[in-house]
Amino acid sequence: MHDDLATTLDPERAHALDRAHVFHSWSAQAALDPMVITRAEGSRVWDGQGREYLDFSSQLVFTNLGHQHPRVVAAIQEQAARLCTVAPAFANGTRSEAARLVASHTPGDLDHVFFTNGGADANEHAIRMARLHTGRHKVLSTYRSYHGGTHLAVNVTGDPRRWPSDHASAGVVHFFGPFLYRSPFHATTEAEECQRALEHLEQVVAFEGPGTIAAVVLEGIPGTAGVMVPPRDYLAGVREICDRYGIVMIADEVMSGFGRSGRWFGVDHASGGAGVVPDLLTFAKGVNSGYVPLGGVAISDAIFATFAHDRYPGGLTYSGHPLACAAAVATIRTMEDDDVVGRAAALGDDVLGPGLRALAERHPWVGEVRGTGAFWAVELVRDRATKEPLAPAGGSSPEMAAVLGGCKERGLLPFTTDHRIHVVPPLTTTPDEARAGLRILDEALTAAHAAA
Repeated sequence: MHDDLATTLDPERAHALDRAHVFHSWSAQAALDPMVITRAEGSRVWDGQGREYLDFSSQLVFTNLGHQHPRVVAAIQEQAARLCTVAPAFANGTRSEAARLVASHTPGDLDHVFFTNGGADANEHAIRMARLHTGRHKVLSTYRSYHGGTHLAVNVTGDPRRWPSDHASAGVVHFFGPFLYRSPFHATTEAEECQRALEHLEQVVAFEGPGTIAAVVLEGIPGTAGVMVPPRDYLAGVREICDRYGIVMIADEVMSGFGRSGRWFGVDHASGGAGVVPDLLTFAKGVNSGYVPLGGVAISDAIFATFAHDRYPGGLTYSGHPLACAAAVATIRTMEDDDVVGRAAALGDDVLGPGLRALAERHPWVGEVRGTGAFWAVELVRDRATKEPLAPAGGSSPEMAAVLGGCKERGLLPFTTDHRIHVVPPLTTTPDEARAGLRILDEALTAAHAAA
């Protein structure tokens, strides 16, 4: 082993150097005691003490093909041996093929791909394109949403992570999306929630001034906000409002895209599976399982035409980086060859959905489970009648800490946000692995509730 790599492998040294030099995101630095991950394979990771965990987080919901997939690793190695990097102005076969493969799965005429380094800058560029295309400035997005950590993307974000950076100067207006469990519209059915949410959006458009609004930005299926699958006709209704007022519809598929929901993209579930075609679609994460940073914007013909003869004022040094694109080519081809999207749908239909609903019946803290494919959320509440969350927005609680600790003690690496456990394993997770993870979650909930 090369000395440069060998020096990084000692877990104690890794932890000590992390605490001395690494500044972590979304964290109070002094309180951190991060787990050291030394290796991973498939749906499993190992910590610095050699303990094994089922990864029910897909890290940050991006290892869609699991860890160390041999086909993707080989593609990165082969690309590195041939061409490690090249400036964006040059064409190269790997980037071109990655763009073709992305376009082959995006809906409608989203056939032009601008590559970015990740999801936040994909959303930044999509909004810039929409503003230039329309000549308008305002952007509408939902309160329960997350669109990235850069300045504009975090202001488009609706959840409390926005607050410290929001000076009401980014041209963003927030509105309520549909969420029947905590309906802001006093709806009692999905159909009512859908209708009232669309009426609300149209009122916001009217009061803000349709001629001032460049784009409506929506996650295909909101992710960290709670995995809230939109009602059947909601996205089609948003599409109709956007068309009527000349507003660009941007679908943020950074988390819900590339098979996570049991379809290639979250918008494919709309209208009973007929799907909806946005004007711009942003992606990252699952496009190459996060093996090398990559994101992008899939662009419609109409918006592409805006920049066909007028220069687009934007770019990135590493746009379409060869190593990242090689990972994307291998990932998408693997997904096609192995029917990974179909496997994710079956995992949700046959294992995760039934298992989580059964778990909800046994645990008084579970207010609701919801999701699709390998994309689920367990909403934890103190009281099912009042729906009081088990932890505050943007915070934690002893009860949530006990659930999280119980999962880790039993060998499960969960993904949590506020008062929710998100069940988001790799799409390649086997049914037996998924059942084992659900058993651990069941045991952790039981123990935490008994100790409360």
